[in-house]
Amino acid sequence: MSDTELGCVGSFPPPARSAPFIIGIAGGTASGKTTVCQKIMHRLNEACVALIHQDSFYRPLTPEEIANVKSYNFDHPDAFDNEALLKGLANLSAGRSIEVPVYDFTRHARSEEVRKVAPADVVIVEGILVLHVPELRDMLNMKIYVDTDDDMRLGRRIQRDVQERGRDVAGVIAQYMSFVKPAFDQFVAPSRRYADVIIPWQRGDNIVAIDLITQHIRTKLQQHSLKRLYPNLEVIPSNYQVIPSNYQIRGMHTIIRDAATSKNDFVFYADRLNRLVVEAGLGLLPFAEKTVATPTGHAYVGVDFARKLCGVSIIRSGESMEAALRTCCKGIKIGKILVLPADIAQRYVMLMDPVLSTGNSACRAIEVLLNRGVEEEKIFLLSIIAAPEGISRVCGRFPAVRVVTSEIDSCVDDKFAVVPGCGEFGDRYFCD
Repeated sequence: MSDTELGCVGSFPPPARSAPFIIGIAGGTASGKTTVCQKIMHRLNEACVALIHQDSFYRPLTPEEIANVKSYNFDHPDAFDNEALLKGLANLSAGRSIEVPVYDFTRHARSEEVRKVAPADVVIVEGILVLHVPELRDMLNMKIYVDTDDDMRLGRRIQRDVQERGRDVAGVIAQYMSFVKPAFDQFVAPSRRYADVIIPWQRGDNIVAIDLITQHIRTKLQQHSLKRLYPNLEVIPSNYQVIPSNYQIRGMHTIIRDAATSKNDFVFYADRLNRLVVEAGLGLLPFAEKTVATPTGHAYVGVDFARKLCGVSIIRSGESMEAALRTCCKGIKIGKILVLPADIAQRYVMLMDPVLSTGNSACRAIEVLLNRGVEEEKIFLLSIIAAPEGISRVCGRFPAVRVVTSEIDSCVDDKFAVVPGCGEFGDRYFCD
């Protein structure tokens, strides 16, 4: 059933149900980027993977540049049509197929043919300057740098350009010394600081790194697409192994969403879900290592969580989560959004709203906290049910605020109700 059939509000950002996981792989010329791409794709054989080469997007040369092609620097950022590459990635992210140019390296020009690339679960874009372009970096969910010794890269480039691109050895070396090496030092090597993962790739057999990367990708593919877009979103129980299985959580959701459920049962299972969400939120607090002495006289190395903590509930329904927070944190201060502790600016804040709908109330509450001096990264928004519209609004506007929920619903309808939702949470929880 489409969002239109559900009556979802069209003014909100649409739920991103099929956003691909985009990986950028950079490194010097002939560092092994293509080999790394192939090994990742081989291990993700059950997933749909699209591969985009940055050098397919060399911009067309002017007549003067063609006439002096031996003096042209193909390793400079200006050599690429970044606008076309960014547009192509944006279309793939939106679920649309694209046509990728096919570059003829023997003629230094694009050929007449194009390569059609269909939408995929994973999109890999590789090239020497993938991590150098800020707009491109912003589109990447994972950034990889392939690190290889200079001499080894030169040897590989000579072999590749002579065998595949019709060059002579002297010409390859001259180009390397005049353009490739200076561009590497100026643009490519400094971009490694943006990488999430740096892979040493000397012999082409760093299988441990490839396995770790592909396992991470598989984990991401199992997550809701909004989690891929917003790293400040947490959906339990994916990252909390001590929490009961997803089927148990779904069973509790089934009960509280059932219109025939009695008030007592609704409160009981809502309280259980509240406790799980609160525990997950507390698990995101910073901590320091702490050693204590046990009754046996031995040392135990544990952790000590942040002390300055308080809870703040949004409107009436948020009060339903207060008991769970008090149970987990002895003596914790609880405030309302308009009645806050005097020292709120020095505290971590658990902002409680069991159903995150459009995100309007949550955004206003966060603004109040920020105006009172609370640091954005010290705010944790806790909810049982969240709509994509609310998640997009809060996570997009406040990227340092952590949003924790136990289930993401379909949308918000034209009456501003979450679909499928659980009805008016406050009325079902508090009213007889």
